[in-house]
Amino acid sequence: MASVSFKYWNDCVDPEDLDAMWMEPDVRAEWIDVGETMGSKVHLSRDPDGQPYLTQTEMRAVAGIIVRRHFVSQIDSDMLCAIAELESDRQPLATSYNKKSEDVKMGIMQISPRTSEWLTRELGYRAYQVAEDPKFLYKPFLNVYLAAAYLKWISNYDQKERSEEFMVRAYKGSIKKATHKSTLPYWRKYLSVKESLPSRKAFGVGSAPNVPSSSATAVSQSKEASPVNATWDSRTSGEDMEEMWNHPDVNKEWTKSGERRGNVRLSHDAEKHPYLSRVELRAVAEIILAKHSNIKGVKPTVVCAVSEMVSMRFVNGVGQRTGLMGIDYPTARWLYKDGGYKGYMVESTEDLTKPFVSMYFGAAYMAWLSQYEGRERTLQFVVQAYLSGPQNVNLQETGPLWMKFEEALSRYEETRRENGSCIIM
Repeated sequence: MASVSFKYWNDCVDPEDLDAMWMEPDVRAEWIDVGETMGSKVHLSRDPDGQPYLTQTEMRAVAGIIVRRHFVSQIDSDMLCAIAELESDRQPLATSYNKKSEDVKMGIMQISPRTSEWLTRELGYRAYQVAEDPKFLYKPFLNVYLAAAYLKWISNYDQKERSEEFMVRAYKGSIKKATHKSTLPYWRKYLSVKESLPSRKAFGVGSAPNVPSSSATAVSQSKEASPVNATWDSRTSGEDMEEMWNHPDVNKEWTKSGERRGNVRLSHDAEKHPYLSRVELRAVAEIILAKHSNIKGVKPTVVCAVSEMVSMRFVNGVGQRTGLMGIDYPTARWLYKDGGYKGYMVESTEDLTKPFVSMYFGAAYMAWLSQYEGRERTLQFVVQAYLSGPQNVNLQETGPLWMKFEEALSRYEETRRENGSCIIM
């Protein structure tokens, strides 16, 4: 592999990312203190051997920016920073080679070209362009983005919510060694490093969102920088926005909060995580199901209740689940290619953070589950299968998930339950 050399930040980040770094107060202060100026090339720090590295302040900023843009409430930025310390000592040009597996790992988070290709092609993580040249993996933002994507995949491996320990040990030694004694020392080092990290509050990245109240609908006015894609219009087609404005309840809510066509703000919680009001969520469901006849018989209220459970109406999703409906990219892509659900294009995981796209594929998956294995299924089956996978359904036990669903459903309608019938249809 040809040698790579980075002297400046400008050599290894896109202009947009460099601007984002300058916007971080601690980074800006650190850079100005050492004589850097905005508009000029920014020097990378170097160790005594001449190798470039990121300061802890810079590393925290990169992790914070990546999480805010793509993994809010899904990945902890401290986890990324601690792993970067252990894997590369924050050196963007770090390279390792495993003779046994013949695997090369590259960059701050030690991502292999093989893993990069799988994440981009199979799981749809394409927010950053990955060229045929693997040297692109040395770029800090791309490397950290792919590491976060890989950790997110681990966090829901085999459709089970995984612990932080499982994630970290699997990252180090593969899924097979997540519980093997060989990865235990790594976990202990990780805990020690994470404990010693500086506070993340300066970077505005928390570990979990605040759940919005049922009455919260308007965006609070703030002098702080606006979140990425903070408007409905940035995540919704013009046609769908027109449908939203034509919905009487939405029109009333948006007009009351002072929204204007072309620049409708998304609601945000105290930590600036975007979410939908229940009026907006129900409107999206009603519009989707009215427009797309191939999603047969799915009720808007049922879709809304599932959304409450999997995402709490957060636009980017919660935990390991992406978007309003928590639908993952492989499932959405399969529904699009093989299931005939082509109402919306889905070309990357980021597409599923668009309210209409996530709602469409979530509803499509529910419609498919309602006829799973050629049999008409009950609503209880559909809900359990959606949340846990069809192979894990146990209709003999009501369980907390079903009770939670009924509670969520009650917020949208007073339902008449027919014992043994499928009220999704």
